[in-house]
Amino acid sequence: MVTVNGEAKQAAGKTVSAYLAQAGYDTRRVVTELNGEIVPKARYDETVLADGDSLEIVSFVGGG
Repeated sequence: MVTVNGEAKQAAGKTVSAYLAQAGYDTRRVVTELNGEIVPKARYDETVLADGDSLEIVSFVGGG
């Protein structure tokens, strides 16, 4: 189990990019933090989530 924004999710074994796509996030509009460290967008495809990880996802919303 991976804690995503405070909720337990079945995401272990997935890359950050795969999880974001499955969950419907637009990677151009989010910032992710894995276990207290910012994950650069260039590393989303290679960063694999593991049991016990904590992932925080912050979405940016534009408006006017």
